[in-house]
Amino acid sequence: MTEKLNYRVLYQNAHQHFVDIELTVSKLKQDKLQLQLPAWRPGRYELGNFAKNVQKFKAFGADDTILDVRKLSKDLWEVDSAGQSSVKVEYNYYANELNAGSTFVDDKQLYVNPVNCFLYVPELINEPATVELAIPKEWDVATGMQSTANKHTFQVRDFHELADCPFIASGGLQHNSYEIGGVLFHLWFQGEFKGDWERIIKDFKKFTKEQIDVMGGFPVTEYHFLFQIRTYKTYHGVEHCNSTVITLGPSYDILKPVLYDELLGVSSHELFHTWNVKAIRPIEMQPYDYSKENYTRLGYVAEGVTTYVGDLFLYQAGCFSEFEFFKNIHQLFQRHFHNYGRFNLSVADSSFDTWLDGYEKGIPDRKTSIYNEGALLAMMLDLSLLKDTGNKGGILTVMRLLYDRFGKTGTGYTEQDYREAVEEIGGRSYAQFFKNYYYGTKNINDELEELMSYVGLEIKNIRSRLYFENRFGFKVEYIKERSARITDIAPDSLAERARLKLGDEILSINGIRILGNLKEWCKYFEEETITLTINSEDDTHKIQLTPTDNRYYRTRWPQKITDATEMQKNNYRIWTKRGF
Repeated sequence: MTEKLNYRVLYQNAHQHFVDIELTVSKLKQDKLQLQLPAWRPGRYELGNFAKNVQKFKAFGADDTILDVRKLSKDLWEVDSAGQSSVKVEYNYYANELNAGSTFVDDKQLYVNPVNCFLYVPELINEPATVELAIPKEWDVATGMQSTANKHTFQVRDFHELADCPFIASGGLQHNSYEIGGVLFHLWFQGEFKGDWERIIKDFKKFTKEQIDVMGGFPVTEYHFLFQIRTYKTYHGVEHCNSTVITLGPSYDILKPVLYDELLGVSSHELFHTWNVKAIRPIEMQPYDYSKENYTRLGYVAEGVTTYVGDLFLYQAGCFSEFEFFKNIHQLFQRHFHNYGRFNLSVADSSFDTWLDGYEKGIPDRKTSIYNEGALLAMMLDLSLLKDTGNKGGILTVMRLLYDRFGKTGTGYTEQDYREAVEEIGGRSYAQFFKNYYYGTKNINDELEELMSYVGLEIKNIRSRLYFENRFGFKVEYIKERSARITDIAPDSLAERARLKLGDEILSINGIRILGNLKEWCKYFEEETITLTINSEDDTHKIQLTPTDNRYYRTRWPQKITDATEMQKNNYRIWTKRGF
């Protein structure tokens, strides 16, 4: 062994969903060896506490002597290494969850995100390492790690690269590739998948070329799309420096319109992350500290801009139709205007708080989403920049500037750096825009309508098709397709004034039992006073609701202005690279 750090992954307890892992640390001089397991994974800004999946942790000296081990924290171990030239640590990791950021093993594959389950030595985090996979010899391995002469042995320059290189080892991998601008792009599919390679590669080439052309080059020389295709409904993606893992399903819908659009959408999103957040990284995460929270208020750039431009690229490249592009803008509108947390916590503060509850719904009306709110504001900023520059610069011009200035140099950028880049492109101060919308909670409606008008669009504001949302101001989810549980209540709505509560279960309407059909019965009793039987926390009671002229949870769609001017039409063409 030439490296100080050597990892070995053994595929031998697949039926129990345990991955066996060995780490050998050589050329030791210290009496105490500390070993850290990451507490979170980049791409999901919350603590994962992966140590809860570790079992049978043991350490051995060079002569196989069992060494004393003790924990210093929930995910930091210390080994008594006095007198030892090397230490081998053995443990297993429970891997029975399959998503784009997890580790999973069964009789068909070994899928590992090393950031979940690989220990690192803090003072050796920048040292190179080898990774050996003890797997069936006929299996292939999909990964961004550098291969060696041994089919199943890989090299990484440091732990940062290792943590960022997931791999799928399997006998059932399907593979294809394409090349854009001298960069080789791999497509790996694991699972039940009947692919239309010609169609997939044609579309992937389109949006890949569009992104590379706009950004003036690609950060890496080779890239891997790792797809986990599942037989059930799922959607998830995680970015890495030279790869992404995407889970999608069910298999039989992958090539059908809705799910195929999702395949393109998440792939374009994750590909742009190669620039935005992997190369162009907030200073608080340059480099990553895997042992604790890495707080930043720049989630609205890292995730918000990526969400917006991922779809914009697909429309510009001809992968999305106008309807599909407008549908995604509609979804941004819905999630924004139906979330009253937008008045209580800014998107910058919501970014800071992802470490608190960013991936949960949380308490009512507390926060916004860095993905949705960040994307909507990115669109507004894009249109504002286009307007201010006579269509010479937009949000992508800003990202290109950040890539040249920070991404290529490996330097983290600050909140001030981002604003200065925006103002450099826009040629004016954007202080009020940032104060109002990124760091404040001002209503965006007026400015949004004005900016949409610049590109010949308006917002069609129509009532919700669900009567109980539109007239009473509450939303529901069905419990086993029977009773309806209240999930959202609009402030100052009839539902709130009637003292309905989140979690209340609607059992019946006018004495008729609800069987997953609240929508139909509300429509049947339209314009009448209705009596709902409610199962609350500790009692069952009745309430009455009488419709008024007030409306709640309206639906908003972007649409082209019928009598748009030639200037508006031209602005639209420059923005989207498509006809009006």
